[in-house]
Amino acid sequence: MNTRSDVAVQQDGRLGIALVGTALAGAVVGSVGAPLITPVATGMHVSLNAAQWTLTITLFSGAIAGPVLGRLGSGPYRRVTILATLALVTAGGLLTVLPLPFAALLIGRGFQGLAVAVGALLMSVARTHLPPERSASTIAAISVASTVGIGVGYPAISLLDQLAGLRAAYGLGLLLSVAALVIAWRTLPVEAPGRLPRIDVTGALLLAVGTLGILLVVAEPSMWANAWLAGGILAGAIAILAMWAFVELRSTAPLVNLRLLGHAPVLRANLAILVAGGGLYLLFSLFTRYVQTPAGAHYGFALPGVAAGAALIPFSLLGFVAGKAVPRLIARIAERRTYALAVVIAVTSAVLFTVASGSLLAVLAAIALLGFAVGGVFAVMPKLVLVGVPHEETASVLSINQIARSIGMSIGSAVAGFLLAANTPTGAVFPAQNGYVTAALWALPPLAVSALIIATNRPTRAS
Repeated sequence: MNTRSDVAVQQDGRLGIALVGTALAGAVVGSVGAPLITPVATGMHVSLNAAQWTLTITLFSGAIAGPVLGRLGSGPYRRVTILATLALVTAGGLLTVLPLPFAALLIGRGFQGLAVAVGALLMSVARTHLPPERSASTIAAISVASTVGIGVGYPAISLLDQLAGLRAAYGLGLLLSVAALVIAWRTLPVEAPGRLPRIDVTGALLLAVGTLGILLVVAEPSMWANAWLAGGILAGAIAILAMWAFVELRSTAPLVNLRLLGHAPVLRANLAILVAGGGLYLLFSLFTRYVQTPAGAHYGFALPGVAAGAALIPFSLLGFVAGKAVPRLIARIAERRTYALAVVIAVTSAVLFTVASGSLLAVLAAIALLGFAVGGVFAVMPKLVLVGVPHEETASVLSINQIARSIGMSIGSAVAGFLLAANTPTGAVFPAQNGYVTAALWALPPLAVSALIIATNRPTRAS
């Protein structure tokens, strides 16, 4: 009996490591375009705005595909869904490596964006197949890996671009895709037989179009140069999402159980991550841009691509430390206080940056603190959003939470660009230094609001 128990523990450990490793690889694959925007523009002779789409399109595809994958992966076809999705991610990686036109690169990056959507399915595997104590820590680690993993690949991708060129840098994403596919194929458990889940095609299309509209206007601030166009797209997207809600509430097999999402704890968690995502990514955008500011601006540290990527290593390391610490913190001080602690650390990061932005060491410390805060917020979030959620709805609910996170992060990025542009003197290339300080302070209100939203939750037992 003891031998069998030891074997079961070892199997659980291998599965947990495999799930986190797959999520980490997916996060790096999804963000591989971040340090390559300028090389794409110069190497493929396209504008910077066009090259920016190599990053933006992954955000779109991951958010839009999430709910559909969540429904497909809610039962007996979860393993098949994950493997098929990772196969598409690998095919996308191949398109980015081959010497094909820019349009093929964009299609490949769109497929690679599906790697982000796999995270919700991996969490549902952990919740179903691991014992409660290991499940909680594994889900927290997956949630953290899906975000702070950006700092793992950034320096390696930048170095590969410098040493071997653009296609070799994208090759790292392809290798990680293949590795994730092999790991998943060898370790994911076979699900119990059952019927194929029904997919609400109408609901899926409405949600995809509505989400795309909102992400488009928040991820592409340049659209607001034509306020009527941007406002029209935003209003249309909201109307489409309202129609989607109407359809879902009357469907016998909805894509997303909106009545479940309407439960107070789930609703508050989604609203909190939407608001917090804006504040956290506002700071992340400011810090990464600040350390790369050229010497001609008379501030910043002029870090080149590889060094700027290395500056994110503390962000990722502290993020993973937070992910490991969160389950223990929850056991001691509960979910709400753990979330509040992570927000306080994010606020501390912003304040440190505002008072000591002239010191590289202080800015690196602020980046590290932000990594811990991001890791803490995203590690505790699944615990908050899954309160009272049936196991079969795990992936579906988490995919909606992923959409809320993506929209929040897009808003944070857009607000950072807007605030810095507003603080750039006429005729100047770079913003004034106090523009960064002012922008960092703008992150404090949304962070405080998100903490207040979670504070209104009643204490609950672990789901």
